[in-house]
Amino acid sequence: MSVPETMKTTNDEALEGLVELITFHSEETGFCVLKVKARGFREMVAVVGKIPRINVGEWIKAAGKWHIDRKHGRQFQAAHLEAVVPNSLAGIEKFLGSGLIKGIGPVYAKKLVDAFGMGVLDVIENRSAELERVDGIGPLRRQQIKESWKAQKTIREIMSFLFAHGVSTGRAFRIYKTYGEEAINKVRLDPYCLARDIHGIGFKIADQIAERLGIAKDSILRARAGLTYVLLELSNQGHCAYPRDPLLTRAAEMLGIPQGTMEEALRIELENGTLTVGPGEDNETWIYLAALDLAEREVAARLAEISQGAHPCPQINLPAAVEWVQKQLGMELAPGQVAAFQGAFQNKVLVITGGPGVGKTTLVQSLVKVLAAKKLRLMLCAPTGRAAKRMTELSGMEAKTIHRMLAYEPGSGRFRYNAKSPLETDVLIVDETSMIDIQLAVHLFRAVPRHGLLILVGDVDQLPSVGPGCVLRDIIESNTIPVFRLTEIFRQSDGSQIVHNAHRVNSGQMPVLPGKDEALAGHSDFYFVSAETPTHGVELIRKLVCEAIPRRFRLQPLRDVQILTPMQKGELGARNLNAAMQAALNPQGREVERYGWKYRERDRVMQTENNYDKDVFNGDVGTIVKVDAAEQEVLVRYDDRQVAYDFQELDELTPAYAVTVHKSQGSEYPCVVLPLHTQHYVMLQRNLLYTGITRGKQLVVLVGTTKAVGLAVRNAEAGRRNTTLRRRLREAQRQGT
Repeated sequence: MSVPETMKTTNDEALEGLVELITFHSEETGFCVLKVKARGFREMVAVVGKIPRINVGEWIKAAGKWHIDRKHGRQFQAAHLEAVVPNSLAGIEKFLGSGLIKGIGPVYAKKLVDAFGMGVLDVIENRSAELERVDGIGPLRRQQIKESWKAQKTIREIMSFLFAHGVSTGRAFRIYKTYGEEAINKVRLDPYCLARDIHGIGFKIADQIAERLGIAKDSILRARAGLTYVLLELSNQGHCAYPRDPLLTRAAEMLGIPQGTMEEALRIELENGTLTVGPGEDNETWIYLAALDLAEREVAARLAEISQGAHPCPQINLPAAVEWVQKQLGMELAPGQVAAFQGAFQNKVLVITGGPGVGKTTLVQSLVKVLAAKKLRLMLCAPTGRAAKRMTELSGMEAKTIHRMLAYEPGSGRFRYNAKSPLETDVLIVDETSMIDIQLAVHLFRAVPRHGLLILVGDVDQLPSVGPGCVLRDIIESNTIPVFRLTEIFRQSDGSQIVHNAHRVNSGQMPVLPGKDEALAGHSDFYFVSAETPTHGVELIRKLVCEAIPRRFRLQPLRDVQILTPMQKGELGARNLNAAMQAALNPQGREVERYGWKYRERDRVMQTENNYDKDVFNGDVGTIVKVDAAEQEVLVRYDDRQVAYDFQELDELTPAYAVTVHKSQGSEYPCVVLPLHTQHYVMLQRNLLYTGITRGKQLVVLVGTTKAVGLAVRNAEAGRRNTTLRRRLREAQRQGT
C-alpha cells in the first residue's frame, strides 16, 4: 500500500480493511477507535487514530505501529488514517446501508448493489436517473439520494481540508451550507471570511487556518480582520462603538501587530465602509461597525418621525374612557396607570416601564379594550416566542414575535414589512422592549406607519439585550419620549416575597432570605439555601430540583423548574449543571452525541441562534421527542409544533436544564432555582439578580452565599455600554422641531 511520504515515520507499517464497527469517534478532534476487518487477519483488529469523518462500511488505509494496551490489548496506532471508497460488493453495501446517505438504508443498499454491482457509486454520482430502475425509488427519493451524496462528498473534502490545518471538523456542515462547493477556494483565498460569515467559527480558528496557509502574522489582511474581530467581540458585550485609540491599542496587543499597521488597517476599513467614525462621549472619536452606526442613526430618525403628526385615535373623553374601562375590567386603575393610560392618547410614541406586580399588564389590557372599541387596528408583539405567548394570554389579543410580525424572509434575509411596506396597523404595542437590541429595533421601527401610535412596554431595570445597544434605557435617558414609570405594587402581588424582594434588590437593599425550613414548609414563595462551596451547591440543586421542590410544591422538574445561573463556566455554571441535571433527570434513552453533548430523548434544549428557516429563535426552549438515527435528525417540540434538526445542525441547540440569566429574558417559569456564589464574581450584578428573581412566578430559590447576594445587590454600575443613541435621539428631536 502507498503511504503519503509526509506521514511516514521510520518502520511504519501499513494496514487496510473494512470498518465493521466504530467504537468511538469524536466529531471535534477526529479521534477514533475502529474495529476493522483487515487484509491478512482472521479476526477484526482495533485501529486507533484521527480522521475527520468515518462510517461503517468504509475502506480505510492506515500507516503506523502496533501497540499493546494494558486494558484493551493489541491495537494498531495509526499515524496516518484515510477513508477510501470500498472495493468490494459487501463493503459497498455496508457503506451505503450505514445511514450516511439520506434515502438509503440497509434494504435499499442491497437493492442498489444487486442492480448496479460495483458501478453503483458511479450511478449515484453521475447517472442518477438510472436509480429509478430500482423498485421503490421514484423521482423524490432519487433526488434526495443524489443531493445527499453530493453534500457528503463536499463535506468530507471540507473536513479533510480543515483537519489538515489543525481545526476540528464539527463546523464543516455549516461551512458547506454557507459556501457550497466554493468553500475550500474561499477559505484558501481569505480564511478570515469564516469568522465574518459563519456562526461558531471565530477569529481565532480562522487565524489558525491562515497561519497554516502561510499568511504572515503582521499582514494587513490579518490586521483588518483582527480589527473587525475586536469590534465584534465588543458588540457581543453590548457596545455599539469603541474609542479609537483604546481600540487600536487593544487590537495591536491582541494580535502582536505594530500600532502603525493597525492604523493602516483602520484607514482601509474606513475607506471600504466596513467601519465608520463619529463623535462619542466626552468628545472622543469612536469607531463603529458600519451596520451598528447606521442602525443607531435610523432608529433615532424613525422615532422622531413617528412622534410627529396627528394621533390616530379620534378625539376622546379621557375621564369617561377611564371610567368605562374600569367597569370593563371590574377594578380601579392606580393613579400611575391612569396617567399612562391618558398619555397613550396624548402622545404618538411613549414608554411604559416598571417592575413586577405594578400593573403593566392591566394597563395594556385597558389600552387594548379602549383602542379596539374605537375601531383602531391593533398589533401586539414581543422579541421572543415565550414573551409573545405570555402577552397573548394576559392581554386577550394575539401577540406575535417581532420576526413573525415583520414576516422575515430567510431566502433574501429581508423583512416583508419595512419603511416602503409598513405594517397595516394604527397601533403597535411592544412588550419586553428591554430585550430589543439596536439591530432588531431598526427593523421594527422602520415598519411602524407614520400615522401610527407606538407604545413601548418593558422593565428598564432588567438586564439589557443580549445583542448590542441599550435601546430602552437610551430612549428613556434621552428625555425625548414621554416615559411613564409604574411603581405601586398591586394588592394581588402584595403578599408575594418574589415581588417584594425584586423591588428591594432593585432599590439596592438585600432581599429577605427565609430559611430553608420555613420556605420548604410552604410558608413562602422565596427562600435561600446556603451552600458554602460550589460542589455543595451542585448537590443541593440536584436534591432541590429532583426531590424537595416536587415533594413540597407539587412541581414537575422537567416541566416547571428552571435553573438560572449567572454564567456558562465553573461548577455552578450552565455547562456543568446541565451535565449534572441530565444525569439526574434523564439518564438514559435514545441519543446522539455531537459537539461534546449527548442529545437524548426527553432532554430540555434551547435554541442558541435565530434560525428563520425553521422559525425558531435564540432563547426558544423545547423538548427532544425523537432521535432518528435512520434519518439522521432530532425532532424538538416547541409548544404545539415540532422542528427537525439534522445531526450536523445540533450545534444550534444547547441543553436547557440550566441556562444563563441572560438567556431567560422574556420568559417566566413556575419555579426558578438561582445559584449565586463568589465563583460568579465577574457576573454578580444587581440587574442580573433582579432579572433572575423576576423570572419566577410561584417559587424562587437562591442557592449559594449571602456574600455573593450582597455583592450582586451592591454592584449597580457594571456593564455600561458604549452607545450614542441618546445623543442621536436628541439631535433628531432638535432637527424635527
